[in-house]
Amino acid sequence: MSALFIWYPKCSTCQKANKWLEEHGIPCEKRHIVEQNPTAAELREWVEKSGKPSKSFFNTSGNLYKELGLKDKLPGMGEEERFELLATNGMLVKRPIFISGGTVLAGFKPAEWEAALIR
Repeated sequence: MSALFIWYPKCSTCQKANKWLEEHGIPCEKRHIVEQNPTAAELREWVEKSGKPSKSFFNTSGNLYKELGLKDKLPGMGEEERFELLATNGMLVKRPIFISGGTVLAGFKPAEWEAALIR
């Protein structure tokens, strides 16, 4: 089963996650989140597999999130509208994202990644 690591190489958190994966010998295909933005269908699948709400896949600390006023708009949006919005620009999506089989991790928390990926 191949793993997919979606990241923005200039992001320090993504760099830490990439280093962590390398240190733990976890092979994965790397995908630049801006050059190849996740599709609405991919995001829908990942949210479902993650067991987390769709709002947790938004990059709430990003400039674009703030410029679009999404803090106030998200609560009134339906799920499909959220997925379509996320699919418009990779900078709106929380990163990094690691996908392998039924495991989907959004954002980098070393303890969470270790519990999910180190057996």
